Amino acid sequence: MKTTDIQALYPKYSVLIKQKLTEMQNLIHNIAEESHIEITEGVKWGQLSFATPNGTPIRIDKFSDTQIALFVHCQTHLIETWRSLFSDRLHFSKNRAIIIDLSEPLPEEQLKICIDQAFNYHLKNRKRSK
Repeated sequence: MKTTDIQALYPKYSVLIKQKLTEMQNLIHNIAEESHIEITEGVKWGQLSFATPNGTPIRIDKFSDTQIALFVHCQTHLIETWRSLFSDRLHFSKNRAIIIDLSEPLPEEQLKICIDQAFNYHLKNRKRSK
């Protein structure tokens, strides 16, 4: 799969932000590969977006000069779920995003769970309705 060039997509962002976004992009691809999930990468609303057949799209972008974010659709219950699981380890913005400080390493263990749940969001909901 062809990946989006973070440097070209976000030319005005700081080197640190672009590095952290690239790190997140690589993590997302690794999770998809490990889980045998096909993802489609593109740009939606000016943000790098990842979509799966059975999931809700996730997007990554700068949140502030010192933070990046992993965004999900606000009408899902994902942030609420993640907040209940990881409120001691992750930071959130309302019901839309996980916020990551540039000065901290990616919390990969928690992000793997969150990203996998987003990738399989509709699959889980279909099982509930049966």
